[in-house]
Amino acid sequence: MARRLTHAHWGTFEALTEGGRIVGVEPFARDPDPSMLLRSVPDAVHSDTRIREPMVREGYLRRGPADAGRRRGGETFVPVNWDTALALVAQGLQEARAEGGNEAIFGGSYGWSSAGRINHARTLLHRFLYRIGGCVDQVTNYSWGAAAILLPHVVGGIEPVAGPVSDWPTLVENTELMVLFGGAPARNQLITTGGAGAHESPGWFRAARDAGVRFVSISPSRADMPEELGAEWLPIRPGSDTALILALAHTLIETGRADLAFLHRYTVGYERFRDYVLGVEDGTPKCARWAAPLTGIAEDAIRDLAARMASSRTMITATWSLQRADHGEQPYWAIVALAAMLGQIGLPGGGFGFGYGSINGMGVPRRPVSAPAMESGRNPLGLAIPVARMADLLLEPGRTIPFNGSSVTFPDIRFVYWCGGNPFHHHQDLNRLIRAWQRPRTIVVQDIWWTATARHADIVLPATTSFERDDIGASPRDRFLVAMPQLVPPQFAARNDYDIFSDLAARMGVEAAYTEGRDIAGWVRHAYERCRERALAQDVDLPLFDAFWERGFAEIPPPEKAFTLFESFRNDPDRFRLATPSGRIEIFSEAIARFGYADCPGHPVWLPPKEWLGATGAGAYPLHLLSGQPATRLHSQLDNAQVSRLSKIAGHEPILMNIEDARARNIRDGDVVRVFNGRGACLAGAVTTPDLLPGVAHLATGAWYLADEAGASGALELNGNPNVLTRDEGTSALGQGPSAQSLLVEVELYRAGGEPPAAPPVGRD
Repeated sequence: MARRLTHAHWGTFEALTEGGRIVGVEPFARDPDPSMLLRSVPDAVHSDTRIREPMVREGYLRRGPADAGRRRGGETFVPVNWDTALALVAQGLQEARAEGGNEAIFGGSYGWSSAGRINHARTLLHRFLYRIGGCVDQVTNYSWGAAAILLPHVVGGIEPVAGPVSDWPTLVENTELMVLFGGAPARNQLITTGGAGAHESPGWFRAARDAGVRFVSISPSRADMPEELGAEWLPIRPGSDTALILALAHTLIETGRADLAFLHRYTVGYERFRDYVLGVEDGTPKCARWAAPLTGIAEDAIRDLAARMASSRTMITATWSLQRADHGEQPYWAIVALAAMLGQIGLPGGGFGFGYGSINGMGVPRRPVSAPAMESGRNPLGLAIPVARMADLLLEPGRTIPFNGSSVTFPDIRFVYWCGGNPFHHHQDLNRLIRAWQRPRTIVVQDIWWTATARHADIVLPATTSFERDDIGASPRDRFLVAMPQLVPPQFAARNDYDIFSDLAARMGVEAAYTEGRDIAGWVRHAYERCRERALAQDVDLPLFDAFWERGFAEIPPPEKAFTLFESFRNDPDRFRLATPSGRIEIFSEAIARFGYADCPGHPVWLPPKEWLGATGAGAYPLHLLSGQPATRLHSQLDNAQVSRLSKIAGHEPILMNIEDARARNIRDGDVVRVFNGRGACLAGAVTTPDLLPGVAHLATGAWYLADEAGASGALELNGNPNVLTRDEGTSALGQGPSAQSLLVEVELYRAGGEPPAAPPVGRD
């Protein structure tokens, strides 16, 4: 039995291999909190749901693009050899370009795909498409897309949400009170983009607790904060966080606790925001009494929290999910304004920073050494859509939408190439997506497993997992670089993404530009050596490549001084101006105000969500459904592996319900329920709990989409995928991010007990 270190998004581990199979895993010795998800690796690699050979939908094989949309998702696939499959892909690309130019090609891959940075599916796809003239691309992301557009206007960059945020040592030493909107769910700390050599976030939370930091978790779910941290729980009505933040700001004003000196020196536009909060504009003061019925939090509790925040060194944070909602820009902007009013931005342990509870590694001290990576290059077409507007793009060619002060006009997409990612997991309103998915003339999906995306394609190309090829794993939020040598041979007829695109590049006449004369082993060595050169500029001396590959990992030493977000700006705001028009924190943004967006004016405001428990006429769908990251997989990855499989109820994803809500519907633990609204319906398994606010339910994302009528829009989804229920609308005209958390449903008993369906497939999202 062989043993070798390797890497995945859910951690570094030693893989045990025998007879060409991964037979076991053991966590990396340097990982203090290894993820249970590692146990699912052998199941995923050797799954029965692997795509074994190139496949073409029968109608497409017979009639070509003329068959577009007839039976995607509901027709038999025919096996073909690699030469035939690649010839069909090249032909489809050439025809799309001839008919509509490169604007007719959508290189829409999105998702975590492999933790390996060289065999990164989306990068490799774009590298190929850019070299044949470009494609329609995507900007921002599903994780924090609204924040990615808002924050550069307000603070000059995305660091407060993407990192680096203030390092944990500064919080442990200086923070007295940490206020967490959305809490810090333990499940989120299992994963890191690019993988974690060490899961350090749980330990830093415990260290802060031991140092006397007091935590306040503001969330509809008590479970959104680990019990061991002893956090105070303020249950809040979903979608009302901005109202609470405005009321906290109002309390600071009326009690004279706003730091006017800080506001004058470091911000612009406070007076406009103050007048709004006081009700000068609309006659409605945004006070604690006003916010109490909106939020469900008592007036006295709001005032008390504001007083404690003003009298303590306070760090304010929010999960990324908070801005994945109607008007998702507003709570983030309001938090920036509130932190500025407290006057602690740039002080050790104070201010704000987003995502501490959203992913492992936020705030973990790390020198700014960029990881080894493949480069896609520049898109010659220069055309991209907001990532969450994908279905709009396919359904409405020629439509123009506002976006961040400009506009985007959707071209007529004829060819879709998807490699890495699973839109039938991460996109909203999947029934609408199914309708949109019928429009292009050709859809190519390059994947590992029979995902729902693959099952709705015309041409399906089998790719290897990250354990069947050489690579390097690394994350900007982790101190380790990990060698990822090939552990097992490619399964069945699967090929590496790089090799597939190299062959396609040769067919399209751009092989030399694509490969630059290197095979994947050459790129792995080249990328590491360039990383090593960059590291030297940061006084980090990484080992030579051969020594790194032999040992299996390299460690970046921690920085000499812990980082505090905006510290330099606070020390000298004239020398270290922010990249905003004023050089200051923009509580009121003239630029955003000039855009004239009713759903995102020039300062933080309260705008009720379209779907929430405070809405008039919400009675038809009286439960607010939240859909967060699951604890048993990464998004949709590993859904048919053992950890996720064992969590199912009669084969369905568990839905958490308040005990009283379940009792009112005659629902008991273990029952199969139907979750529905006007957009769709799915089945789930009931779990009752007292730790959810009444009127709120939680159904994790990532259950593999499977409908009772294959390929049909509006069919009953069987496995518990909440995105058959979510709204496919942008957060606002500014950010156009996803608004999945603004969602009302009803739940009813479907059957008590029952036979479980077949296990769902697994995806590479």
